[in-house]
Amino acid sequence: MQTVVERELEMQLVLSPERSIPVPAKLAYRTTDPYAVHVTFHVGSQTPVNWTFARELIVEGVFRPCGNGDVRIWPTKVNGRSVICLALSSPDGDALLEAPSSPVASWLERTLRVVAPGTEHEQLSMDDGLSRLLAPAAGDEAWLRDPCAGKDENPDASA
Repeated sequence: MQTVVERELEMQLVLSPERSIPVPAKLAYRTTDPYAVHVTFHVGSQTPVNWTFARELIVEGVFRPCGNGDVRIWPTKVNGRSVICLALSSPDGDALLEAPSSPVASWLERTLRVVAPGTEHEQLSMDDGLSRLLAPAAGDEAWLRDPCAGKDENPDASA
């Protein structure tokens, strides 16, 4: 059974040191994808922008700068309030977003209660999936039988 932990919040898209605009976002964690977090940004177009990255990255990023490459996360203060900065890079461009720390931390804590760190692999049910994948299907009996079973090994034995 899948469990989903979601949180809608407003992030700030930083355009310059003096200017930012609000961006509605949704954080989502699914037990069917236990190593990842999903962030959907509603940027005013018909199609939202989706990002997926390691949950471990945001777990570390609420405490200290982390990540290199497409996703970097770090905590800081802006105008006296605690925020989590999220720097995203793609071939389409770069974005710096600020999210309020408290709602991100409480959402993250809920995900950690649903699936504790280090137990993510237990959610994948790989053994069950492999068993179903490798189990013989109807009609496989013909392929599994020995074609020589029941035949006399020496056809000239009756002579």
